[in-house]
Amino acid sequence: MAAKYYTQFILTDESYLGRNEFSGVVELNQPLDDLQDRQDIEALLAKNFDLDRGNVQLVSWSRLH
Repeated sequence: MAAKYYTQFILTDESYLGRNEFSGVVELNQPLDDLQDRQDIEALLAKNFDLDRGNVQLVSWSRLH
């Protein structure tokens, strides 16, 4: 069952300086458990921007129902 999360995040890669704060909905194939949320969402966002996970700082996220 798919799960949607509203996210707000900052890209710290130097190519995004000045315009580096983003927000939006991320849809995953299945819900994440509480222990993995932050790292998994950062990794997914980084992959979508073709960056390393260390270049994404998740500010906030919440599951949409």
